[in-house]
Amino acid sequence: SCSSPQAVYSGRVVLWPVDLSVEGYEAVFKNRQIISGTLNSVYYTCVGTMVNLAMTTATAYPLARRTLPGRGFIIKLFVFTMFFSGGMIPNYILLMKLHMLNTRWSLIIPGAISVYNMILMRTFFQNIPEELFDAASIDGCSDFRYLIQIILPLSKPIVAVLALYYAVAHWNSYFNAMMYLTDQKLAPLQLVLRDILVSNTISLSEIADEETMRARQGIAELMKFSLIVISSLPVMVIYPFIQKYFVKGVMLGSIKG
Repeated sequence: SCSSPQAVYSGRVVLWPVDLSVEGYEAVFKNRQIISGTLNSVYYTCVGTMVNLAMTTATAYPLARRTLPGRGFIIKLFVFTMFFSGGMIPNYILLMKLHMLNTRWSLIIPGAISVYNMILMRTFFQNIPEELFDAASIDGCSDFRYLIQIILPLSKPIVAVLALYYAVAHWNSYFNAMMYLTDQKLAPLQLVLRDILVSNTISLSEIADEETMRARQGIAELMKFSLIVISSLPVMVIYPFIQKYFVKGVMLGSIKG
């Protein structure tokens, strides 16, 4: 993404930049929707991740308690949804009936919980000794207080892992936005970048002059790599801060089934 279009198009770029250039980034940031798309993606990622963690925690905790009546049946209902779903058209009709089309909530509420991530968190909670709850209940601690003040502080690794999973999913999502949104002001960054790439490809196909075609194709190649860097950079920046929790959380969450 930092090489000249000619170097990229001719295949001279292997590892280090050749003929340092920022033309790809200049071409991307000429689009005014980049800023609004970035702000929208930050909103969807932050709010969506908080909703995801709240719903996942609220579901995983009671299912981790062995005293919950009908726990096995409820878990089977959740697992059923991992293999069977209503499909794209019924989901669209549902959101339409709920008047959620072309709103920010259409990208947050439908995916408010991942059953796979819920099972990971439930498994982690089950590894915490039941004696902690017995001791807390003797002192008059309620389930809600026990979850907030005891369980969650002990569950930082799995919370960090699931936060990364959910955040990356929200940041990279564009298909739901393409289906449910028509207002460009609500479009996330990934959808904006996709539109830029598609529109640039269409404009290339309309060029008749071969020399101009090659020049524009070089810029198009740079734009592809620039878009990859722009869309990947936030995740790459965040990952080092939660890396210590990531490995620990995954391993502890997979000890028992």
